[in-house]
Amino acid sequence: MEEFQHSYRRLCKESGAEPQETVLQQLQELPRGRLDLATQSLTVETCRALGKLLQKEALLTELILSDCMLSEEGATLLLQGLCANTVVRFLDLKGNNLQAAGAEALGQLLRQNKSIQSLTLEWNNLGPWEDAFAAFCGALAGNGALRQLDLRNNQISHKGAEELALALTRNAHLQQLDLRWNSIGLLGGRALVNCLPRNRTLWRLELAGNNVPGDILRAVEQAMDHNQERQTTSRENRARTHVLSKEVQHLQEEKSRQFLDLMETIDKQRKEMARSSRASAACVGQLQEALNERHSIINALKAKLQMAEAALALSEQKAQGLGELLATAEQEQRSLAQRQAKERRLEQQEAAERESKLLRDLSAANEKHLLLRNQVDELERKVRSQQEQLFLARQELTNTAAELKIRAVQAEERLELEKKRSRQSLEDVEQLRAKEVEHMTRHLEESERAMQERVQRLEASRLSLEEELSRVKAAALSERGQAEEELIKAKNQVRLEEQRLAHLEEKLRLLAQARDEAQSACLQQRQTVADAQARASQLSLQVEGLRRRLEELQQELSNKDQEKVAEVTRVRVELREQNGRLQAELTAQEALKEKVAALERQLKVMAGDHREALLDRESENASLREKLRLKEAEIARIREEEAQRASFLQNAVLAYVQGSPLRALSPQK
Repeated sequence: MEEFQHSYRRLCKESGAEPQETVLQQLQELPRGRLDLATQSLTVETCRALGKLLQKEALLTELILSDCMLSEEGATLLLQGLCANTVVRFLDLKGNNLQAAGAEALGQLLRQNKSIQSLTLEWNNLGPWEDAFAAFCGALAGNGALRQLDLRNNQISHKGAEELALALTRNAHLQQLDLRWNSIGLLGGRALVNCLPRNRTLWRLELAGNNVPGDILRAVEQAMDHNQERQTTSRENRARTHVLSKEVQHLQEEKSRQFLDLMETIDKQRKEMARSSRASAACVGQLQEALNERHSIINALKAKLQMAEAALALSEQKAQGLGELLATAEQEQRSLAQRQAKERRLEQQEAAERESKLLRDLSAANEKHLLLRNQVDELERKVRSQQEQLFLARQELTNTAAELKIRAVQAEERLELEKKRSRQSLEDVEQLRAKEVEHMTRHLEESERAMQERVQRLEASRLSLEEELSRVKAAALSERGQAEEELIKAKNQVRLEEQRLAHLEEKLRLLAQARDEAQSACLQQRQTVADAQARASQLSLQVEGLRRRLEELQQELSNKDQEKVAEVTRVRVELREQNGRLQAELTAQEALKEKVAALERQLKVMAGDHREALLDRESENASLREKLRLKEAEIARIREEEAQRASFLQNAVLAYVQGSPLRALSPQK
């Protein structure tokens, strides 16, 4: 407040007046927000300075100027300064003998100021000046900020009361009006009573000490009670409507928030569904491409097989030609045998023994070679060992071929030794063959058991997948993760199938190499047959062994084709199962969409329920308004009855007033 004090001194110096010490003392001891200058005699210069200060002061909310002996000019200056103030809420002008100029200044204050809520004008002289008081009442009618007005002891007559009544009919904000100890009388009281039905905000009106009859006072009290009840009910209604509006707003916000959350979850689910569908489509495309590649590989293998079959047909034709040659050779041999039956009988026996021995060796070598080939095809995980065995078999085959050539040259010298060795080798070959057959049967049984276990595992996996599909309906997110894992597994299976195809291609390459080697062996055998035409029976047996070998190769190729077809069918079945899982996922997503639609319908139903609740509340408010209207009608009826009763008593009261000695004393008061 030092700034306020400094401004006061400056304005006093500018006007050429000395600041009042009492005012400075009060300004120095000023509490925050309150200026109390009660019982201080304020000069016109002080009032002018205070009026200028109050125009821009933004801290004072209470201004007390009671019993300050303000002059008309000083009061006008102070009130003019307050016209531009927007902070002061409480103004006390008690006991300042304000008259016509003060009433006009107060009227101007009420027209321009929109912040003063409480105005105390007790012990002033506003009533006798009818025009000025009428202007004050007119300003009061248009004021929307004032809530409390104190007009005690202002010599207000019945005309002033009529002006106040007229102002109260248009003022809808004043709540308390104190008119005690004035000269309102019967007519003023009646005017105030008549204006009260049109004023619903005034709930306190004091009329004691105004020569107002008791029935009018009771009517005023009833009107005030009615207004007070109305205000309480209106406050309660406003509070209820405020609470209801808050609840409705909260519900709307909550529903909108829930709806937004639901829409976000729906959008996320849609995005996840689109992402999963795109991933599944990409996976299906990749699988389709892999199938196409496998089809192309199978077609290439089929072409290679056809080429091998054509080569085999050519070899068969050559074998037939060789058979014809053998037939001619047999005829020549028979002719030679007839000529040299006696000379060659021993030689033929030896040759037959030698040929049978060579055939047994050759058949044993061929069977050993075929067994090694079968072992190479069946034992996929032991490729290196099988290749080494194949290399050893080839070396043995070449060694046996060389031995056969050497034995053909030295057959006569080492016949007995060859017989013994051939017998021993046959026994060894038979034992080896039996062992290999047992090993292959065990391996086949193990492979069959492994396939059965795999089928059981696949069946168990199918059952588990069906259980997972049933659980998918309850947990879409876990199902998506499992679907992604299954897709990864499918990709791994595709990679494994590709690796298996690579192994099959390697096997086919090995088979082609074996076929080439067989063809080279056939050529070597044909050369041996051409070199040894005399050994026709041996060559025929060798050709038959080659045919058996070709048949076994064809059987192996057919088995490989069947295995490839089985693998392709298995992959197709897996793809179909995967497509079924994806379709199940799509159905689950459709079920989620249906749930979303059901939730939206529930939201709509809840919104309809809320609207119905609001309509019920509105109907309750309407019923309350109807009750208020009925009460107002009842009050109006009571007022009409009171007015009729007052009209019956009017003549007697007028006669009483005219004959009373108080009428002569009332102007002095």
